[in-house]
Amino acid sequence: MADYDYDLFVIGAGSGGVRAARLTALGGKRVAIAEEFKVGGTCVVRGCVPKKFMVMASEVSHALEIAEGYGWTIPDATFDWPTFIHAKDVEIGRLSGIYAANLGKAGVDLVHGRAVLKDAHTVEIIGKGRTITAEKILIATGGRPWVPADMPGIEHAITSEEAFHLPELPKRILIAGGGYIAVEFAGIFAGLGVETTLIYRGPNILRGFDDDVRAHLAGEIEKRGIKVILGCQHTAIEKTETGLVNRLENGMEIETDIIMFATGRVPYVKDLGLETAGVELTEAGAIKVDEFSKTTADNIWAIGDVTDRMNLTPVAIREAVAFHETVYRDNPMAFDYEAVATAVFSQPPVGTVGLTESEARHSCPGEVDVYVTRFRPMKYAFTGSDERVLMKLVVDATSQKVVGVHIVGPEAPEMIQLAAIAVKAGLTKAQWDAACAVHPTMAEELVTLKEKQTPANVSAG
Repeated sequence: MADYDYDLFVIGAGSGGVRAARLTALGGKRVAIAEEFKVGGTCVVRGCVPKKFMVMASEVSHALEIAEGYGWTIPDATFDWPTFIHAKDVEIGRLSGIYAANLGKAGVDLVHGRAVLKDAHTVEIIGKGRTITAEKILIATGGRPWVPADMPGIEHAITSEEAFHLPELPKRILIAGGGYIAVEFAGIFAGLGVETTLIYRGPNILRGFDDDVRAHLAGEIEKRGIKVILGCQHTAIEKTETGLVNRLENGMEIETDIIMFATGRVPYVKDLGLETAGVELTEAGAIKVDEFSKTTADNIWAIGDVTDRMNLTPVAIREAVAFHETVYRDNPMAFDYEAVATAVFSQPPVGTVGLTESEARHSCPGEVDVYVTRFRPMKYAFTGSDERVLMKLVVDATSQKVVGVHIVGPEAPEMIQLAAIAVKAGLTKAQWDAACAVHPTMAEELVTLKEKQTPANVSAG
């Protein structure tokens, strides 16, 4: 066997790369990991974690409105953007430091710099004049925002990555996109008092989610003051003395201070040297891997968003564990992507696991039973708010297994985590119903739904 500098070299110190590096080093192997920015990757540095802080900050305004209904008077409540941004950045720095420290404790060598493949066993650290060899290489470089590069004026737009570091809070913002990032940031800015417009080229937001969820959330976010424009997209952006003019294909012109594009993310593979190492890409531009995350090169694997399988942080971590078990513990393991729960931290938030109604009707062998409820939560009973919760169970009528759960409303992400256990375990509707309700809660509706949805009651509120 050739003499290499390391047994494993990991490119990218995000959640997946860090987990794989730590497990392998703790198993006695020589491991190094390279990161060109900050340790922690998209989720910790410029994704889930700072976004959740922003969501929580923006929700306070809604809480203050509710407080008045409960008899509270809170005069002169104001929000200071620089104070929040500083506190957020300090916490992100602390978390990144913990990730780096844990790598060191595990015995992983951390290389600060951009690593590029020179061949199947060699990486070069750009700008450092250093090359490193490794028996095996793991690519975990994640994804980056995509914007339409050929659109006139696109240089005036920002993405979610810049939104975390705006020097001041804008008065007006237009967000292009209809996915979870666009919807979440629309809620954030609207909650912070920014005049917010969301524009999406599709017929409704959150493509790929259950249709009832999409329709319900579209209505609810408008109640929070977000203007939603569907079936339309930009033709150009023009910078003027008073702001940025969004020129839309329907002839509308909207002037804002900030334009944010949240039109998708793509695998971060540019100039990584993949071709020199024999690593092939899919037609969509992701690294091609098998069920065990192995690429087309015998000694190179890839996990996380760069493979564009299921782009969620917990999934990348599970893929890292499966990689380690397969490669270093002689225990071939492939992650099971079925019934993975996810949340959209919109306002109100979404929690979903399993099949949408449409997916179930296409994949279940027989009929599909659907149970839906829409109600005003107790929290808003006498506050003047007309916001409503949506809960939906999708059941395979033949097996009676609950194959999908979809929730829109307060604490939906917390509820869906536990609902995911039941769906993953394959519990039947009768077993759900056998669980005694916790009263008074919203979650009790999940175990008390009795009436099946029929064409006659589909639109019932």
